[in-house]
Amino acid sequence: MKTSILFLLCLSVFPGFSQGRVVGEDETGFAECNVFFSGQIPPEGFTEPFHVKICQQYNKEPRFATLYSTKDKIPLYSAFKYAKPAQNEEEDWLVEPQIDDPENDLQEMVHEADIVGSVANLGANQALTSDYVGSGYERGLLNPSLLNEKDFQMATYTLTNAVPLSPSLSKSWHRDIRRVVEQALVPHCSKKDHLYLLVGAIPSNIQVNGKVSVPETLWLAACCDAPEGWSLALVKKTKDENSLADLAVGELEKQLLAGVRLFKGNCGEDNQRQEKMEAIVQAVTQIRSKEQAGTSDSQEAKDNGLVRKVAGIIATPFIKLLELLIYVFVELVKFMFHFLWLVIKRVVSTLLDGVYSLWNGVVFYLTEISMVLISIPCDVGKVIINILQGFLENIQDVAIFTYKILSIPMGFVLHLAAFPYYSICAIPSVLKDIATGIGGTFSLVIDATATLLHGFYYLAAHIAKRFVPKGSSDD
Repeated sequence: MKTSILFLLCLSVFPGFSQGRVVGEDETGFAECNVFFSGQIPPEGFTEPFHVKICQQYNKEPRFATLYSTKDKIPLYSAFKYAKPAQNEEEDWLVEPQIDDPENDLQEMVHEADIVGSVANLGANQALTSDYVGSGYERGLLNPSLLNEKDFQMATYTLTNAVPLSPSLSKSWHRDIRRVVEQALVPHCSKKDHLYLLVGAIPSNIQVNGKVSVPETLWLAACCDAPEGWSLALVKKTKDENSLADLAVGELEKQLLAGVRLFKGNCGEDNQRQEKMEAIVQAVTQIRSKEQAGTSDSQEAKDNGLVRKVAGIIATPFIKLLELLIYVFVELVKFMFHFLWLVIKRVVSTLLDGVYSLWNGVVFYLTEISMVLISIPCDVGKVIINILQGFLENIQDVAIFTYKILSIPMGFVLHLAAFPYYSICAIPSVLKDIATGIGGTFSLVIDATATLLHGFYYLAAHIAKRFVPKGSSDD
């Protein structure tokens, strides 16, 4: 669960991921991918419980539709509309987690390696990259990337759009499809954006890795849903890479499951113009003839290649010797250039070092001269300030000395002049102090006399108390 949540966060940050949504049983047809079918009605008759509808999306937009067989682990058909072809981009293969684990939280297609261990029963209902490794088969696209551009092309690289094909068969089938669509079908459809294409596969009993069914037949059904419309089918047997037969869509439907109807109303097959169909069939025949001629040329090229191979075996020692001589010569030239480069590099480095040192010396000399010139006015100013400061200090010393000389007699004169004043002013205070002293002396004598008399009185009274009371009691 944690891994699933992590991937959901990554997918929200990087919107360029493919999104293959498994269409629910309660939804009509292929849901938002119905636009890739004529009249927005998907083929009828594919009703097995192991048939899964997938709306292939990229950058949150529908790009094509796929009916996938979880029994055979391959798509039974992919439906798309013709778009401007482009060069193949880098392949980035993805898988659909919901086919194996409908209960998981991942709604988008992801890389197989990123969900190992986080999706239950991974690979139980769909093919994986590991199924193709070492099998001799490659992942052949039903909806070819070369018939799409930009985001539509990026969306095709999903294992739910791939069937096991030999490398040569995959190459020839995709080449045939591209030539037929671009040279025979598109030129004869008045509305190119109404050219609906179905590319499918009929499973065989042969399986890759005991799991993924190898197609016994590849087919293409086209419907031009436009004025003077038409429909056409092509079939290629996988055992014969050079076989490419054109037939009516109704004839193709007989080779598929019982009750299958590929296009709504057979795409006007009963009302199509004979001249139009003959022109289309003729164009297909010419393409097939060129293909067969190319095969013959290829065989002749193989025969000529045998002769060249024998001649090559004979000439190989001489060629190797010539290659050795050329190699030695090239290495010598490289060594000479390398040596010259080192010499030039050393000379240039020495010159640059000398120039750099000279430049540093000039800069240092100019800097020092500039500092000296700048310091001259400062030094002159300092001298002038020091002279003024010394002059002022001398004046200050003279003033202090003069003050000290004058301050001695002036103080003496002032004290002498103030003596009579201080003496006269002190007489009242002295007289007051003398009077206070005399008064205090008399007061002290009186206090002493009173105290002495009081003492005698106290003593006499004490003696009288001791003797006089006894005499009175006898009387």
